[in-house]
Amino acid sequence: MAETRAAYDTVAADYARLIPDVGEGPLDRAMLAAFAEQVGGSGPVVEVGCGTGRITAHLRDLGLDASGIDLSPGMLEVARRHHPGLRFEVGSMTDLALPDGALAGLVAWYSIIHVPPQLLPGVFAGFHRVLAPGGRLLLAFKAGDRRVRLEQAYGHTVAYDVHWLPPDRVAARLAEAGFEVQARLDREPEGREKGPQSLMLAVWVDRVDR
Repeated sequence: MAETRAAYDTVAADYARLIPDVGEGPLDRAMLAAFAEQVGGSGPVVEVGCGTGRITAHLRDLGLDASGIDLSPGMLEVARRHHPGLRFEVGSMTDLALPDGALAGLVAWYSIIHVPPQLLPGVFAGFHRVLAPGGRLLLAFKAGDRRVRLEQAYGHTVAYDVHWLPPDRVAARLAEAGFEVQARLDREPEGREKGPQSLMLAVWVDRVDR
């Protein structure tokens, strides 16, 4: 986590310059729109691992009461400058400082890729804890089964890991944490992407009743 924080603090300004606001393709935007329609006005939504806030801002534009949490103060400095009307807080998805059942929705858009896979069950349990019954979860991640060590990113020398995750295994971990996957989009790479991608839309269910 310390390596990831330091890396994103380093690249924050150039990340914002190089990654456009909602540069996602139509399939990804459709999943974001479906999530927004399901959540509606039922309560607040948090993007965990929000970076420069571009997806948080898109969720706001889709009509949601959205805010962001990120590990990197440098990324959040950029987010607050670019999106002054939104709320951003420093925090970690491995220890969310949010009350139980506080959220109607949670988005982790390419942020779980920086979490070692063995920690994902605890992360998903934390997502379940902070969502209200029936709350919605949207994940986006790189689909595969490998760890990539990055030493150059966005024009800077860095040192951090990116985990490509098997979609079936992610779906299984979500089920164990108390989620039911409602929709799953596994797609081929687009643009500068280096491999398949996966998006999952899940709903909170009572683990006792499943």
